[in-house]
Amino acid sequence: MVSNIRPYQSIHPKLAEKVFVDSTSVVIGDVQLDDDVSIWPMVVIRGDVNYIRIGKRSNIQDGSVLHVSRKSAMHVEGFPTIIGNDVTVGHKVMLHGCTLHNRILVGMGAIVMDGVIVEDDVIIAAGSLVPPNKTLESGYLYVGNPVKQSRPLKESELGFLKQTAANYVLLKNEYREAED
Repeated sequence: MVSNIRPYQSIHPKLAEKVFVDSTSVVIGDVQLDDDVSIWPMVVIRGDVNYIRIGKRSNIQDGSVLHVSRKSAMHVEGFPTIIGNDVTVGHKVMLHGCTLHNRILVGMGAIVMDGVIVEDDVIIAAGSLVPPNKTLESGYLYVGNPVKQSRPLKESELGFLKQTAANYVLLKNEYREAED
C-alpha cells in the first residue's frame, strides 16, 4: 500500500503532535512538521535533495507545492525550504528553496524562489513572484511580478497574520475530530 507520507532514501518525514495532513496530499523525505501544522488537499511537500521544515501553527493550503534545491558547487548548502511559526500559505502557492520567518501570509498563486528570505510580519499579495535571492523586509505588503514593496502593514493586518493561523488551527482540529 502506498502512503501519502513516505520516505526518500530511508529518510522519513517527522510529524509532531496534532498535525493534520489531508489524505490527498503527499509529504516525502526530509520534512519536519511542527505542532499544529495543517496540510490541506492536493499539497506536495518534497524534501528529497534538501530538507523542509514547517513551524508551529503554520498551514499550507490546497494545491501548493513545496520543494528544495540540491547542494552544488555554486550553492554549497543548496536551498532548503524553511517556514516559521504562524505562517499561512494560500492556495496554489509555490515555495522553492526559500526561508519564511514568522507571521507571514503568502497570497494565493504566489511564487517564492530559491534563496529568498522573508522576514517576520509580511504579506505577499496573491499572484506575486518573488525572484531568487531577494529579501523581503519585515512589516510590509509586497505585490507584483516581480514583487515590490508596496506599503507598511496596518495594525489590523499585523493582527490578522496571527489570527488567520489560529483560525486554521481550529479548522484543522475540526478535521482531526471528524477522522476519529
